[in-house]
Amino acid sequence: MFYREAGQFKTSYEADTAIFPLREDRIGLAVALIVAVVVIPLWADSFFLTSIMIPFLIFALATIGLNVLTGYAGQLSLGTGAFMGVGAYACYKLATYFPGANIILLVLLSGFFAAGIGVLFGLPSLRIKGLYLAVTTLAAQFFLEWAFIRIPWLYNYNPSGAIEVPTRRAFGMIASGPAAHPLTRYFIVLAIVLAFTLLIKNVLRGHIGRSWMMIRDMDIAAELIGVRPLRAKLSAFFVSSYICGVAGAMMVFFWLGAAEPSSFSIRLSFQILFMAILGGLGSLIGCYMGAAFIWVLPVVLRSVLPAIGISVGAETVQHLTFMLVGALIVFLLIVEPHGLARLWQIGKEKLKVWPFPYG
Repeated sequence: MFYREAGQFKTSYEADTAIFPLREDRIGLAVALIVAVVVIPLWADSFFLTSIMIPFLIFALATIGLNVLTGYAGQLSLGTGAFMGVGAYACYKLATYFPGANIILLVLLSGFFAAGIGVLFGLPSLRIKGLYLAVTTLAAQFFLEWAFIRIPWLYNYNPSGAIEVPTRRAFGMIASGPAAHPLTRYFIVLAIVLAFTLLIKNVLRGHIGRSWMMIRDMDIAAELIGVRPLRAKLSAFFVSSYICGVAGAMMVFFWLGAAEPSSFSIRLSFQILFMAILGGLGSLIGCYMGAAFIWVLPVVLRSVLPAIGISVGAETVQHLTFMLVGALIVFLLIVEPHGLARLWQIGKEKLKVWPFPYG
């Protein structure tokens, strides 16, 4: 009744291949955009933007980067945090050498450095797969984390070993540094994340995305029908590492303001991986769902538990978050391996025939 495909006729090839062919989907997308662009900036305070929305969007972008490699190309990676670190340190060096450049341009350029490193460590994927490839990317995580600590040039020989974000401008506005307004940083992050989501959605619908999915499903059969594993796998590593590098640069320049090598540890890699698993591998909307669940859950617990009379400390909330996330991962792997995105898809399919379901 509320979500119907019947009666919506497609009279052109463009209408049949649209990203959102159903009117209800387009309305839902428009409502979500209005909330993100209008309602949240008008209603939210600086704390909400800085502590919830900006990190949520950044983690969603990083999850999209991992999902491109693991969910769509089938190449397991445990080095997401390190590739984000490469983007952050590259942007820091670019901002040092080009102080007058647009910081948004530098953030986008920093992703190419992470993409190059990702392709380098993705070369073993041409000969190994599965757990062995995961170990290779894990080696990249440890090596790059060591480089962030042991190469002083990367952090401009700062005695603290940390990178501190300088004040930089974009389109005449202060976009990074202590003087940057949270609303300005929020709009920049939102625009970049939405642009990359739309770009990846279109790439996945083209021959590049289809070649990734064919390699994921059965690489030998894909090679027999003309897909080149070298090009497909390395392009997946390139795109995935580029997106993760941009997310890492945004994490430091538009959210944290400063970072140490521990900010890009293996814990961050596993956190992004859990977001992808919970949201659903091979789903862009699942990236947003996974990031929202894992990042917003501690905030909800800190707000809801005291409201119902349960007083808990910050460390208890953290432990509860670990327990709930772990239990949900096990539950979804057993009941619905495709994550929250598949549950959302099932709900939409049931709405299409409600209240007259198939017998």
